[in-house]
Amino acid sequence: MRGILADWILFVIAAYLLGSVPFAYILAKAHGIDLRTIGSGNIGATNLSRVLGRRWGYVCFFLDMLKGLVPMFAARALLVSSWQGHGMPQGQILAMWLVVGAAAVVGHVLPIYLGFRGGKGVATSFGVALGLWPYYTICAIITLCIWVAVLLLWRYVSVASIVAAVSFPVILLAAIAILPGWEFRGLWPIEAVAAVIAAVIVILHRANIRRLMSGTEHRIGAK
Repeated sequence: MRGILADWILFVIAAYLLGSVPFAYILAKAHGIDLRTIGSGNIGATNLSRVLGRRWGYVCFFLDMLKGLVPMFAARALLVSSWQGHGMPQGQILAMWLVVGAAAVVGHVLPIYLGFRGGKGVATSFGVALGLWPYYTICAIITLCIWVAVLLLWRYVSVASIVAAVSFPVILLAAIAILPGWEFRGLWPIEAVAAVIAAVIVILHRANIRRLMSGTEHRIGAK
């Protein structure tokens, strides 16, 4: 059991360090720009797209998503099967697996390489969700559809992100109630983590909420 715990701690640390890689900052710096001093000052794909264009925003979103997806895949391949072989309860396995992904999100939001000033964690959280098959993956795909629909309707990235974040734990709860074999008794840890991540994302968008209320929030397509 001690070896299992040591391996898990190493994965959590590695996930945090990977999550801390500030791809938006690196891409902007490669163009001679300090992203922290332009636009919203946020180290994320949305601010990067405003500075360098949508193409680079898409590249950054994909890279930030991988920061959450890769640790989840690696943990599944190297840790989860071992935990199952030791007879660890499903709820504990899911909780420990999710902590690895959560460490990547924390790294993106509080990157050690940039003085703990990072992005809002939406893309990295999406990568984590895609990696937790099947429970988060199915719900993440539905949430992505909601994000796209809200973005097309109102053209605010912040509104789409907030609505998607709040929708995710609700969709997961509905799936647990409806789908056969998905029992809340064994899946409550991932529902709790989903609710926490949603709350964190909303809190990190508080400046956007203030700008929305004052009518100064940036709208996609606006000059």
